[in-house]
Amino acid sequence: MIRADRVLSVTARVAQRVKLTPKGQPFSIRRFAEFGTRSAVSKAINRLVNRGELERVYRGIYMRPKPAQYTAWVRPNVWQVTNLIASQNHQVLQLHGADAVRLFGLSTQMPLIPIYYTSGPSRSIFIGKAEIRLVHAPPMVMQHCGTEVGTAISALFYLGKDNSTPECIVTIKKALRPEDLAKLMTSKIPKWMRVALEA
Repeated sequence: MIRADRVLSVTARVAQRVKLTPKGQPFSIRRFAEFGTRSAVSKAINRLVNRGELERVYRGIYMRPKPAQYTAWVRPNVWQVTNLIASQNHQVLQLHGADAVRLFGLSTQMPLIPIYYTSGPSRSIFIGKAEIRLVHAPPMVMQHCGTEVGTAISALFYLGKDNSTPECIVTIKKALRPEDLAKLMTSKIPKWMRVALEA
């Protein structure tokens, strides 16, 4: 009986926190670790999934379903889900260079499959039937993940020394705030990159 009460208590606490989570926003089951054992939390989550109050997006990652105007449900943000997957493995993600140069207006090409740089091993993961590719990148590229500075480093790494023309450098520098540019210059970047940015 004590064990059942404990499970019910975990279920109630998990359900309460889930209701405070915005619909369509993915989250990791680990956010409920403080509520009880892994088994108890998993049972509580499964009850909510069976009732249709939660959707399993990926192993250990869930979200509250959110109705969409033209489809049955809003699909989860790929970047958010992939970030959660990476964090569960104690890894970080960086915007891939192909997306970074596009954000700076230096390219219009759109990758058919989402690709991100990762501090972990290169691999593909699947969210439903959608493939996401993770490409291992050196620590230099993984600096300032998820920030404008990190995006600039990713773009420059992708362009490389030969394709980082003066025009590209000017475009990237103009897009950065002075404080971000200063942080970029104090980052651990190759000599060619520093020389190009100082020109």
